[in-house]
Order: sequence, then structure tokens, then C-alpha cells
Amino acid sequence: MTPDAVATATATAVSALAASFMTDVATYVRGAELGFEGVDFYVAGRGGALGDVDGEVVAATFTFFTTEAVVTAWDAGRRVMAPQDAAAHFITAGHTWAEDHLDAEVDLARLADLLATMVAGAPVAGAPLFAAWRRMPEPPADHLEAVVLHRMNLLRELRGALHGAAVLAHGVTPHEAVTIRQPQMLGLFGYDGPADLDEDDHSVRAHWAEAEAATDRALAPAYATLDPGERAELCDLLEAVMGSLSG
Repeated sequence: MTPDAVATATATAVSALAASFMTDVATYVRGAELGFEGVDFYVAGRGGALGDVDGEVVAATFTFFTTEAVVTAWDAGRRVMAPQDAAAHFITAGHTWAEDHLDAEVDLARLADLLATMVAGAPVAGAPLFAAWRRMPEPPADHLEAVVLHRMNLLRELRGALHGAAVLAHGVTPHEAVTIRQPQMLGLFGYDGPADLDEDDHSVRAHWAEAEAATDRALAPAYATLDPGERAELCDLLEAVMGSLSG
């Protein structure tokens, strides 16, 4: 399989695996224990890798959220603790989730190795949050579940950044993209309701689909760090991990 074809085949795993800890009740409970409210832990934790920057800088990297929603949550989070401390607590919640949910019978050591090659070799152009998270400390090497989650989170940030750029380049607004992709989460993203899509004109949905394909092409350099056999291994291992989560 070509690198962009593998990017397409693994898109769901890359998007969903790390997101699983972000939406898990235990993560919100941990955030509340630390003094955060609602989505503030997510914004402070995910964006915290950038350091103590202005909220609009964080909003620029989140792409699909309204600026107002991000700035409000970011400023609230900064009143709880320093952003990089929030990031450390946030990803630790991810590591804990991984140790509770990932199947140790899957060859996580091999998956971790393949992911290491990808995240080390991927270019950072257009992906500042990926670059920031790549500089965050990893969990101990013998905590394989946590290591896999950590590196999958990096790939998620890389894909998210490139996808945001592709969506905008194809003339789809963030509001329209959320309406198409995650309408049940419009409020969380800061929108009062769905974007007004003309269902008689499928151009917006077609442009969004084109942006998905463009995202996979943009991700090709990261997947090209693996040889064809390794890319096949990656597909099989991620399929096994996702299968164990849904089983």
C-alpha cells in the first residue's frame, strides 16, 4: 500500500484511539479533582503543550472550535494551573486510560516501535501542536500501553493539523465541518446550532470529502518513514487494537 493509502486505512484509528481517553468519564473526574470545570481540562491539557501562550494562539491550533470557546476555557484553565502542568496531567490521564483499556495480547511493543519511527520522522510544517507535543516527555518504555497511547496522540495532532488546513483550503468553514462530521458535538465546539447546509447542493459535503483525501496525501511523508512491509504491519496492529476496544 502507498503511504497515502495507509493514511486512509488508519484514519479512524488515528483519530479515535487517543480521543477515547479525552471523552472518557474518568478523565473528566480527574480534571474535576484538579480543580477544572467541564471542557476546561481538555482545552488546558491539550493546548498546554504550547506553553503559557495567549488563548487565541491555542484557538488557532484547535481549528474547529470557535475562538471564543477556546479562549474562555483556556483562561479558566490557566487560573487552575500552569498550562504545561495541565498538559502533563492530561496526558497522564491518557496513559492511565491506555493501561486500563489496551489489549496486552496485541504486539504493543512492535506498534510502539513503528509509531516511534513515524513521529520522529514526520515533518512539523503546519502542525505546531504536534511539534509541541513531540517535545513532551514520554512515559517509561516498559509501560507499553501508555507509550502507544502517547505516540498515537502525537499522530492525532499531526492529522488534526493537516486536516484543518485541508478543510480550510477546500473552502469549508470549521462550523460546516463540525456540522458534517460531529453534529452531536456542536455545542462543545462553541456553536449554537448546525451550519446552514443547502442539502440540495452537495458541494460543501463534496469539498469536505476532498479535504479528507487531501489530508491523507498530506500525511504521506509520515507514513513514508515506514517501508511497505512495516506499513502493512501498522495497519494490522491498529486494526487489532481497535478491534479489542470494540470487542
